Amino acid sequence: MKKMSKSARIGKKTSNVFVHILLGVLAFIWILPILFIIMVSFKSDPGLQVRTLLPDVILQKVKLSHPDMFANVTRGFIPTLDNYKKLFTDTTNVFNFPQMFLNTLIISIFTCIISAFFVLSVSYVMSRMRFKMRKPFMNVALILGMFPGFMSMIAVYYILKSIGLTEGAMIRVALVMVYSGGSGLSFYIAKGFFDTIPKSIDEAAYIDGATRWQVFTRITIPLSKPIIVYTVLQSFMAPWLDFIFAKVICRANKDYFTVSVGLWNMLEKEYIYSWFNCFAAGAVCISIPIIILFMVMQKFYREGVAGAVKG
Repeated sequence: MKKMSKSARIGKKTSNVFVHILLGVLAFIWILPILFIIMVSFKSDPGLQVRTLLPDVILQKVKLSHPDMFANVTRGFIPTLDNYKKLFTDTTNVFNFPQMFLNTLIISIFTCIISAFFVLSVSYVMSRMRFKMRKPFMNVALILGMFPGFMSMIAVYYILKSIGLTEGAMIRVALVMVYSGGSGLSFYIAKGFFDTIPKSIDEAAYIDGATRWQVFTRITIPLSKPIIVYTVLQSFMAPWLDFIFAKVICRANKDYFTVSVGLWNMLEKEYIYSWFNCFAAGAVCISIPIIILFMVMQKFYREGVAGAVKG
């Protein structure tokens, strides 16, 4: 028995070491693209990084044939903030990144507020109220959720065009409507959380004379901080990272481009050699608001989990 238990312990330690090595490799693979983008954003070379992998003899020949393209190629990595400076100061070109950043921020904030309200309201209704079309509505919402939203983008575009929301400043309004209009159908996760809150709390509040709105705002919402944090993050990230609808609705109106459309244009063949490093800098910049939002909301998430009511 002692020999068996010793061999079992050795086998367990071996398996644990193997699992940790595997997880470490997977973590490195996962974080490698992020590190690459960050390093490229601080690199002084304005062209593609693949060029630095060429042998010296071939690189010199290519430099002679393309002197402008390879003028600043260097072997070493010298960190610089020139890419970030160019990104925020070079607004005379087709890439006005500060304006694109502002457009995306405005659209994301309004969409986040409207979508979060829609999702939480529909989730509360589906969890607490009982009416005739409740189950058919939930089934229809589940089926519609299986289809990607971009399947309707052509129809949505022509509807917006017919009411004059595809030109000028109304493009922002159109994008907010598109992102928040169907958000109420994503109520299943929040509904599942509301189901865990005992209905006896609501009934006690009704006996004391509270209305449904008061129960929702003063009892259910304070007890639902984790799902509110999740809903707010999802509602903000959807328009912040979306490309398809923004590209279709903005079209060639560069004054109303979002960051996703602007970064995509930086990778076109006429701009990629001079704007690739700025593209990486822009990719780093657009992650900052999400990180800040998560750090701010994380406090409420922890408080909500610690004080959540178990049903």
